[in-house]
Formats: sequence, structure tokens, C-alpha cells
Amino acid sequence: MSNAAQRIQSLLDADSFVEIGGGVTARNTDFNLAATETPSDGVITGYGLICGRLAYVYSQDVSVLNGTVGEMHAKKIVSLYDLAMKTGAPVIGLLECGGVRLQEASDALHALGMIYQRQAMASGVIPQITGVFGSCGGGLAVFPAMTDFTFMVRDTGRLFVNAPNTLDGNHVSKCDTAAAGFQSEETGLVDGVGTEEEVLEKIRGLFILLPSSNEDSLPCDLDQGDDLNRTCPGLADCAEDTARALAQIGDDHVFMETKPDYGRDVVTGFIRLNGNTIGCVANRSMLYDEDGNAADLGGVLSARGAKKAARMVNFCDAFGIPVLTLTNVAGFKASKCSEKHMAKAVARLTYAFADATVPKVNVVVGKAYGSAYAAMNSKALGADMVFAWPTAEIGTMEASMAAKVMYPEADADTLKTKAVEYQALQSNVLSAVRRGYVDRIIEPADTRKHVIGAFETLYMKRESRPEKKHGTVV
Repeated sequence: MSNAAQRIQSLLDADSFVEIGGGVTARNTDFNLAATETPSDGVITGYGLICGRLAYVYSQDVSVLNGTVGEMHAKKIVSLYDLAMKTGAPVIGLLECGGVRLQEASDALHALGMIYQRQAMASGVIPQITGVFGSCGGGLAVFPAMTDFTFMVRDTGRLFVNAPNTLDGNHVSKCDTAAAGFQSEETGLVDGVGTEEEVLEKIRGLFILLPSSNEDSLPCDLDQGDDLNRTCPGLADCAEDTARALAQIGDDHVFMETKPDYGRDVVTGFIRLNGNTIGCVANRSMLYDEDGNAADLGGVLSARGAKKAARMVNFCDAFGIPVLTLTNVAGFKASKCSEKHMAKAVARLTYAFADATVPKVNVVVGKAYGSAYAAMNSKALGADMVFAWPTAEIGTMEASMAAKVMYPEADADTLKTKAVEYQALQSNVLSAVRRGYVDRIIEPADTRKHVIGAFETLYMKRESRPEKKHGTVV
């Protein structure tokens, strides 16, 4: 059995895979291709079950012409997409490919473009997931970029448009731009890395959280036994590292994080609440490793973090997944590099929250200052329910800084007095409550039950938007 076939068997439920197009071979005869055996034309396609739910899968086979994409190879993938969209089921691609087949030239390129077109048509209609197990270069690197989630094998995965050695002034030994580390930490294209077995397990774990299509109801774990009224006693200590907070809030303390190595000042991923899938976006100011060592992320929102958050909100809105936000942000990251992209990235995040019509709940767990807070699913952008912890601070900026701006000539004692006054009148969470910008102050330990109650209330939410073809903030 080839590696391509073994991956399918490992991914799907036992004995559930049904192959489609197994008898297809290359049609082109140039460069003596007719004399070459091309079983399945280098890609195994078909359907099967994951936890009893239908999934369409294609897996590239490097044992056949190095897994290169030829005319019939591509047409098989296109046909699989057509079936998936007709039946409303996700497509999972297991990639390992030597690129476009040179012997087939324009035929292969045309067929490659047909895959792009089907991926575009499927976007927002059915979930698309890819796993990169070997080389995925040139035009093939567009495949994972066109899908919703990508996982990559740490040691053997290679993902690139231009190979590292072809980049001016670079060499693979200097910066391996095709490696899983670069693609997960610098480009944000990869949602998770690991061994081949771990990648397949991550794909299965994500799959069971997602609906089969944009017209399908969200999968619900009816067997979850977590108490709906369970308190989270240690939640107040997790305001800075919100990945830990989300794990405490979620059913059975499970949180599936996406893109953990990219834009680390923002946490994205999925939890279940009362068995229902919830998409999560949260600010993170401190990152703790397994040994308890902390990395200070500054308590600010970066351009990468905003871009990462916007992508998650867009995906959730497309597939009817409610969004939970944990807000703790003091402003925007201030650096030359970040400034190049900041305004556009924040605009994308702001647009994503404002445009989303799914249920949106925000919990302010710490600081919520300035326009960074406004962009983080604030009431003004359409959050349906906003909660805040008693220690939350909501305002334009920290009180001491606001006093300096308003009273630039004042002495230290006066500034201190004015800061206290500003804190009481403007930054105090009670001020936001009185003005209706926060619906309720809740104790940290009670966050889980309040959030579950809010989403249950919003289950039948209906909201329309002005009629248009599409927005232009991308």
C-alpha cells in the first residue's frame, strides 16, 4: 500500500473509504508517457467517514511520476470538488507533490487552474482542509492557501512558491522559507505542525467540530457530560494567557487552538459549549510554556494578530459558527514593521466583526482601551452580548496617561488626583455599564455559565445586512 493510501486509511473510519476514479491514467502520450505506468494518475480520490460523517478526500501519490499534477490528476480532484459541493460535505486534501507535470505543459496548467476555480467556488460553501506531508511548491502552494485550514508535517513538509535557494540573498541554511516553522510562525498559512500521525489526528479533531456545509447545522456533542453551571475558580488568573482561559471555559476543558505560532498576541480556535461548537478570538498579553516560563507580549494588538483574528471571524460567519471574544488589550503594537500593515489589518478585523451576523458574545477580562477595544467585537460593532469582569477597565487610555494629556502643565500631585478622578468617572467598568456598552458585570468564575446562557438565548438570532454583491475591505 502506498503512503498516499495509508494516509487515507489512517484518516478515515475503518473500512469506510470508497475510491472514485481508480482506473484513471494519464491521457497524454508526449515524451514517452504512454510507456509509463500511471495508476490513478498519481492521486487517490474518494469518500469515506470521519466519526460517522461524510468526507471527500484526495491524497497525492509520489510513487507515480513524483505525484506531479497532470491533466487527469487535476480533473479527478475537480470532480471530487463537484461531488462535495453537490452533496454538501467537506474536502480534505493530503498533499505531497513534485509540482506541475512538465510533459503535459498547457493541459496540466489549464487543469491546475480548474482546481483553483473549484476551490474558490467551494469557499464558504463547504469546509476545506489540507495536510502537507511532503513537497508542495510553486503553483501547488496555492492549494493550501485557498483552503480554510492547513496542517503540516514538521520534518518532511515543504511549502513554498519559490524555493529558499532561489530567493535573492538567501540560502536554505540561512532561512528555510519552505519549512513548517517558517510557514507557521512567519506566514500564518499553517494552523498546526507535528508528526504525520499528529497531523492526521489534528485534521480529524478539527473535522468533528465543523459543519459539513454552510447549509448544515453545527455538529453537537450530545454525549458531553460537562456541567452547564460549572464554575471556573482559577479563571481570573488566566486573563493574560487566554488560551488557558478558553480551555477552562470549554466543555471538558478542551480548546483546539489554530495558528498558535503566528500572531501570538491573539488566540484563535474552537471550543464546545453545551456540546455546540463556538469559534474563539481572544487577546493574549502573556504566553506561558509547559514549564511555567512566561513571555510578555505587551498587552497590545499586532497586525498579525488582527489578520489572524479576522480570518477566524470570517470563517465562523460563513459557516454559522457563533463567536466568543475575550478582550484584554491596551492598544496597538508600536513598531516600524507593524506600522506598515497595522491600519489595513485592523480595518479587516473591524470589518469582519461588523459584517458577521452570527451570534457574537464578548467578555472583557482586563483592559479595553481605545480603538483597539472598539475593533475587538465591541457593542458598537454589533456584539449581541457584552460581559465584563469587575476588574475590567474600559476607556480611551490608562487613567494616568489621560491625565497627562488633559493637564499637560499640572504638577505630579495634581496629575495623580486627576488620574484617580478619571479612573472613577471614565475607565471604571461601571461607567460602561451605565452607558449600556456592557450588559452585565460577572464574576470570572461564573463566565462559563453566563456565556452558555447568552449563546442559548441567541440560538435563533436573525440579522440582515444591506444588499450588495460583496464588501471591498480585504
